[in-house]
Amino acid sequence: MEANQITVTSPLLPDLNEFNELLKEIWDSKWITNNGSFHRRLETALAEYLKVPYVSLFTNGTLPLITALQALRITGEVITTPYSFVATTHSLWWNNIKPVFVDIEWETGCIDPNKIEAAITPRTTAIMPVHVYGKPCNVDAIQAIADKYGLKVIYDAAHAFGVEVNGESILNAGDMSTLSFHATKVYNTIEGGAMVMHDEQTKKRIDYLKNFGFAGETEVVGPGINSKMDEIRSAYGLLNLRQVDAAIEARHQVAIRYREALRDVEGITFWDDLPGVKHNYSYFPIFVDAEKYGMTRDELYFKMKSQGILGRRYFYPLISEFSTYRGLPSAAPENLPVAHKMADEVICLPMHHALSEEDVERIINAIVEK
Repeated sequence: MEANQITVTSPLLPDLNEFNELLKEIWDSKWITNNGSFHRRLETALAEYLKVPYVSLFTNGTLPLITALQALRITGEVITTPYSFVATTHSLWWNNIKPVFVDIEWETGCIDPNKIEAAITPRTTAIMPVHVYGKPCNVDAIQAIADKYGLKVIYDAAHAFGVEVNGESILNAGDMSTLSFHATKVYNTIEGGAMVMHDEQTKKRIDYLKNFGFAGETEVVGPGINSKMDEIRSAYGLLNLRQVDAAIEARHQVAIRYREALRDVEGITFWDDLPGVKHNYSYFPIFVDAEKYGMTRDELYFKMKSQGILGRRYFYPLISEFSTYRGLPSAAPENLPVAHKMADEVICLPMHHALSEEDVERIINAIVEK
C-alpha cells in the first residue's frame, strides 16, 4: 500500500461506462483540446463547488505556480517555506526569482507569520505560503504583512481542495491560489491543476498565458506557455467531482480510526481537526519522538515498508537541503529548526478512500506492536 494509493476497485471512482460515453462524445465532436466544452464545464463546476469566483484549468499543478508568478510580474525575492514539495520552490527558480526560506509552525506545518517580516528586504516582492497537508495557513496574519509592505501573496494550495474556514474557501485568500489534481490528490483529473483568481480580467490574462499568449488567431499578448488541460481529463474531472464528497468522508473515517488507535501510543503524535475548519483529509501525518517511542522515525518507516506498508516521509528532506537551494543563506539549518524537526519525525500514513478496515488495522498494528 502506498500513501494516497490509487486502486481501480474503489466504488468511488468514476463510472467507466459513463466515462466511455463521454469519450465517444469527445470523439464525435472532433474537439479534444484548446478550451473545449468539457474544459469550460469543469471550470464552471469547480468554481461553484469550491466557492470561488474564477478557475482556470492547467495540465498539472506546477504550471499554475509558474504562470501566477508571470502574471503578477513577480521578481527579486519571494518568501516561502522549506517544508513543501519541490515544485513550490522550483516555480520560483524557473522565473529567476530567489527563494527566501523562513521557518514553520509546529501546530500546522505551515509558514510561521512571525518569521516573515524579518526576512523582508528591498528586493522582496511576494510571499508564497503552502497550506501543508490541507491545513490552512494563518491567512489573516500573512495578508496583514503583505498589505503593510506592498507584497503579493500566492498560495500553493495543492493539498487544499475544498478546505474551508468558517464556511469560506481558503482558496479565496491572497492574490491567487493554485491547486494540483494529480492522481494522488483527494480530487484528481489523473494529471492536472488549476489556478483560482478574483476577477474576470485576471482570468482572461491567465487563459492567454496558458495558451502561448494567444489572444486571437493572429495576436499574441505575452510570452505564454502551453499548459492547457485537454478534453479527456476534463471529462474525467467532471465525473470525479460527483464522488469527491463521499471520498472525503471515507478518508475522514480512516482518520478517526487512526486517531482512536494511536492517541495513547507514547512517542507518536498527530494533529486533530482545527475548530471551524472543513478538512479534506488528504494526508495523515504522524510524528515519531524516537526517545519516547523507542524507535527512530526511519526505523519505523522501514519496518512498515518491510511489511508492505508504504508510508511517506513527506516532506523529507527539506527543500532547503537539496543541492539547488542549500547554498542560500536562508537555507541554513539554524534558521529552520522547526522545519528540520518536522522533516526528521514525520511519516504520512496511507490515506485513501478505498482503504479497507483490514488495511487500516494492519497499518495501526505495525505502529502499535513494537
